[in-house]
Amino acid sequence: MTKERSLTKIIKYVETSSQPPNPDKMSADATTSETKTEKKAKEPPAAAEASTNKPTIKFPQTFEVKYLGKRETGGLWGIKHTRRPVDEMVESAKSPKAGQTLPFLHLEVSEKGVNITGAPNNLNKNFVAGFHPIETISYGVQDLIYTRVFAMIVVDDSSSNPHVNRHPFHVYAFVCDSRHNARHLTFSLAQAFQQFSSVVKDNPNKIKKFAIDLRSPEEKEADLKEPDSEA
Repeated sequence: MTKERSLTKIIKYVETSSQPPNPDKMSADATTSETKTEKKAKEPPAAAEASTNKPTIKFPQTFEVKYLGKRETGGLWGIKHTRRPVDEMVESAKSPKAGQTLPFLHLEVSEKGVNITGAPNNLNKNFVAGFHPIETISYGVQDLIYTRVFAMIVVDDSSSNPHVNRHPFHVYAFVCDSRHNARHLTFSLAQAFQQFSSVVKDNPNKIKKFAIDLRSPEEKEADLKEPDSEA
């Protein structure tokens, strides 16, 4: 497995890596696992120069994915806030109702946000469709254990309304057809964040925290072992 070390910043930070692994066939439960090591994760730098060796991604980018589901979580960013929800959704997907398959969707990434729609051949209508503006997405990651799975944390702005009793942070998870495409989806969202940040950099009131986690599996695992210091 290629060691991934380089780091880059997108508003808060973006951690970049080397080339993704070769694509393989999609499995129903996306159960590809990564080798564990004891390498410690480094803290993201306060400021880092953007990497110039990554090709520019043209928007929009559309991905065919299977919808694992949506779960509440306890924080804005960090794999510690996506791992358990992803595990729960994968376990649920392993025991589907008779004759039911995961929803087959189109996930479109642009500099404006992420749009989720049903694919023409989708037979399962049990999914949350709609557009998520880029400023409401706080975190995106290719999962550590299920490497065909892409997860993102979406912040529900209505949760700030005292008259609306709703949990503010939700994890959405999707199964891509390969690890390569899960990685490409993650890079696409990273570039969307970068473009959005360049547009709003002159308006501090609009700047929010974003994080795209492109670290190596070893670094992600080390992060899971760190105590949660988020306030």
